[in-house]
Amino acid sequence: MKSQYMIKPIIQTPDSEPNNSRRRFVFGASAMLALMSIPFPKNAFANALSQSLSQLSGKVFDLSIDYKMVNFTGKSARATVVNQLLPAPLLRWKEGETITLRVKNNLDHDSSIHWHGIILPTEMDGVPGFSFDGIKPGETFEYQFTVQQSGTYWYHSHSGYQEQTGLFGAIVIDPATPDPVIYDRDYVIMLSDWSDEAPENIYAKLKKQADYYNYRERTVMDFFSDVDKNGLANTWNARSMWNNARMSDRDISDVTGSTYTYLMNGNPPQQGWQGLFEQGEKVRLRFINSSAMTIFDVRIPGLKMTVVASDGQNIQPVSVDEFRIGVAETYDVVIEPEVDNAYCIFAQSIDRTGFTVGNLTSDPSLHSPIPPMDPRPVLGHSDMGMDMSDMDMSGMDHSKMAMGGGDMSGMDHSKMAMGGGDMSGMDHSKMAMGGGDMSGMDHSKMAMGGGDMSGMDHSKMAMGGGDMSGMEHSKMAMDAAKATVSGLGLAGFGSNNEIKHIDTEFGPQVDMRADAPKSGLHDPGIGLRDHQQQFNRKVLTYGDIKGLHPTYDTRQPSREIQLHLTGNMNRYMWSVNGVKFMDAAPLEFEYGERLRITLVNDTMMTHPMHLHGMWSELETGDPDFIPRKHTVLVQPGSKISYLVTADAKGQWAYHCHLLFHMPGMFRKVVVK
Repeated sequence: MKSQYMIKPIIQTPDSEPNNSRRRFVFGASAMLALMSIPFPKNAFANALSQSLSQLSGKVFDLSIDYKMVNFTGKSARATVVNQLLPAPLLRWKEGETITLRVKNNLDHDSSIHWHGIILPTEMDGVPGFSFDGIKPGETFEYQFTVQQSGTYWYHSHSGYQEQTGLFGAIVIDPATPDPVIYDRDYVIMLSDWSDEAPENIYAKLKKQADYYNYRERTVMDFFSDVDKNGLANTWNARSMWNNARMSDRDISDVTGSTYTYLMNGNPPQQGWQGLFEQGEKVRLRFINSSAMTIFDVRIPGLKMTVVASDGQNIQPVSVDEFRIGVAETYDVVIEPEVDNAYCIFAQSIDRTGFTVGNLTSDPSLHSPIPPMDPRPVLGHSDMGMDMSDMDMSGMDHSKMAMGGGDMSGMDHSKMAMGGGDMSGMDHSKMAMGGGDMSGMDHSKMAMGGGDMSGMDHSKMAMGGGDMSGMEHSKMAMDAAKATVSGLGLAGFGSNNEIKHIDTEFGPQVDMRADAPKSGLHDPGIGLRDHQQQFNRKVLTYGDIKGLHPTYDTRQPSREIQLHLTGNMNRYMWSVNGVKFMDAAPLEFEYGERLRITLVNDTMMTHPMHLHGMWSELETGDPDFIPRKHTVLVQPGSKISYLVTADAKGQWAYHCHLLFHMPGMFRKVVVK
């Protein structure tokens, strides 16, 4: 029986990445040369052959949680495993069937399993202290529920740091009705991060020094390089801004490839995972990010991917070249590889400190070359939630103005000030902000924040790379006080009346507040924003996602809850609305109500937010086909909203899925 829609044929264009997979690339010395690009290379192979996921299917499952010694790096370390496997067995269920899972805990401390994204009774959700007491050492707990959905999901421990040490596995639920996605072969791709260090030690190091694992902070040599490119004054001001804020524009990930080895289906990158296909097959790849702390960017050079499902829910097909997958998210894609070829499934960490790989091939002797990682991302003002829309430019001659490429020479800026400081007498003949040319500018009357900068020579100053010749800025002013970014010692630009900060967001536990956060819908995220122009690679955004089926609940929300994701990076403190979990009152939903949750990220880190027990229906602009998700990625300095139908009574967890953020960035939701 034919499905409801066909996956569109994937067409290779001349602008696509070159398909190098026809080469017989023996995975030996040549591959090891490619692997030398791993920033913190590991020194041994874990196994001789690629390991695939072990699958269990049926209605009754016996799962045993144990310790096991593993070796992913050339060094043995203790893992937490299910049925002696890491990852845990892939569980295959059928929609509409009642599933029984008998889970025995053989550890020397409590354990649990949470069925991530599965809609079930609260007492079966698997969160100790909320839905049950946990599984005591030596005891067996029986989970039982009826499967109400289909798609790609996963399971993991919700006790301590067991998720980091290996207690996670995949779930695939076959639909009760014909699958709307046409495919011939099906693979699960589980991405994860492994460290030989005990997670308790990792967390302790982060509490003592938040950037402990960041080996990419700016150096003295970087300073001189920046001076050469941007001028001394601009470089000094930029460095001072970040230093005064006790922040770094290189803080992309808390835990990096300096301690993590990134795995694909339990295989380290030196070894890789391998999957086979045959002539003419459509291959469905079910990507699951089961890592503890790592967000991945995924692509398959030489192949377009058609995204057909997000967080287990079918969506209208979207053709892309790459996508970002946050911790706990899942994406299903369909590809049409060519026979006699091999393709690299390439997943690089968001901070570009490492990657993991798979080899999709029609012949086991064919191996695809590993592409280089993309340039490392750097945070900017937009990632602070700053806005320049309220700038007063009355009286300006805009005929030649451009921020980021326009001609602005001839400006009178002799009284320009940034942040109120007196910079008179300074020689800025080589000052640059972004590298552009502003030669011939007269700055005598320009003010930014009211400070005096008379006497400055700005003959070569540039803002954002643009030539600003010919501009008259005699009345230009920037009232930066309207959007102060807390703790930075600087000001944002503009204000947003929709954003409301409450008293608990002010104090030493919060080092930043975004007063003008941008929408996260059409933002592919830091490190991906210029890939269409730079590499001709289409990157998936949330704005591209539309549900395959019409919106289930078309009611307008009766109320809105605005939650701010807050923290102090320097002290490694995380919270919601400035309040850590242990001090926070529960969020209360009325059973059956329709409400809107707006998340505002007041930090410069990316947070995957997961609501248990109910769907998060992402507002992507089309109210008729709202996609349902269980985990929503919130970009730095941005906001995003989704609708929730409170149709599940009980106590539910709601938290950031970055393991070391979870102790503070966590709330209990009570539906009554």
